Amino acid sequence: MNLEIKQLTPELAGDYFDFHENRAFTDHPEWSHCYCLAFCMDKEDDKEMSREVKASGGGRDALHRALKTRAEKFVANGVLKGYLAYADGILVGWCNANDKAVYTRFDFNEEITAFIRNAGSGRVKAINCFCIAPDYRGKGVASALLERVCEDAKADGYTAVEGYPRLQDKYDPFDYTGPARLYEKAGFSKIAQHENVVVMRKEL
Repeated sequence: MNLEIKQLTPELAGDYFDFHENRAFTDHPEWSHCYCLAFCMDKEDDKEMSREVKASGGGRDALHRALKTRAEKFVANGVLKGYLAYADGILVGWCNANDKAVYTRFDFNEEITAFIRNAGSGRVKAINCFCIAPDYRGKGVASALLERVCEDAKADGYTAVEGYPRLQDKYDPFDYTGPARLYEKAGFSKIAQHENVVVMRKEL
C-alpha cells in the first residue's frame, strides 16, 4: 500500500467531503455528515445551526445541509485543520489536528473539556479525532497520520503534541480519539487522567 499524507486545504475540500459522505462511515452511515465539526463549534454556533435547520423545514436533510455549509466555511477560513491519508490515490483516513487554543471543546462533557484545556502548557498541537475507512483500519494509517502531525508540529515551532484517548475495556466504534496505545507507540506519555480520559503528550 502506497500511503501519502496531505494537509487539508481548501483545494482538497472536495476529497474531504467525499470521504466523509461515502467511505469513512460505511459501517455507521448515520455518522456520514459529522464532518468533524463538533470541536470547532461553541454553544452559540449550535443554537444558530438549530435555528437554521428549523427555518429550513427541519429533518435530517436540513441538518446535513447546515453541517456541510459550516464545514465548507471552516475549511475555507482555516478553522478546521488536519491531515488526509491517501492509499494508492484513494482518501482513506483523516486526522483532526490544530492549535490547542483554537478548539472550542474537546468533548461534549464540559468538565472533560475543562480538564483537557488546563492540562499541560506551552504551544500545543492537539489531536481530536482519527477517522479511518473500515477496510483500512489496523493497517497503520492512523500511525502514519500521527507521525506527520508530530513532524509538522515540530517544524512549525510547537513545544508538544497532545491526544486525548479514552481508556476502554472493549472495542467502541465511537472511539474517535484513537486508543492510548497508538500514542504510546509514537513516544507519547500520559501526563494526566480524569475518569477514563487521559492526556497523552509528546514533547518536541
